[in-house]
Amino acid sequence: MADKGSAGKAALYGMLIALAFVLSFVESLIPISMGAPGIKLGLANLVTITGLYTIGIGGTVVVSLIRIVLVGFTFGNMFSMIYSLGGWLLSILCMIVCKKKGWFGTTGISIIGGVGHNVGQICVAAFVVKQPAILTYLPVLLFSGTIAGMVIGILGSMIVERIGHLIKKL
Repeated sequence: MADKGSAGKAALYGMLIALAFVLSFVESLIPISMGAPGIKLGLANLVTITGLYTIGIGGTVVVSLIRIVLVGFTFGNMFSMIYSLGGWLLSILCMIVCKKKGWFGTTGISIIGGVGHNVGQICVAAFVVKQPAILTYLPVLLFSGTIAGMVIGILGSMIVERIGHLIKKL
């Protein structure tokens, strides 16, 4: 039988996955057109950035990966899931390295994540469609990743400050 701590951790992870899933759905309802396909606010990344500072790297990786797969099957298709996984992989690796090295605070880590996600996605897209010209979208994606990462980082920092100690107790 699982102990109370592991049950609490499972419940917390389940709630974080559900929250990220709902934020992904809400984001799918918001039309954004800024001259390049795939630009998003990254609302579900609130859970990722909060997770990095509260539940740790392992839990954040699990929660994020499950969210991407669930969202891909529910709102997307295999290609959207591949793009998301490519962006996620570069994003999470960059955020983990920068956090471990202490190079940036919460907002900086989030910006790195937003930019990393866009670079990862555009690299996957260039590989899938076999058209390097798609890289011409990169400046717009870098700009949007920076702005979205900054907003998500500021909000994530506020969340970590307010509830981080409660989550760590579980």
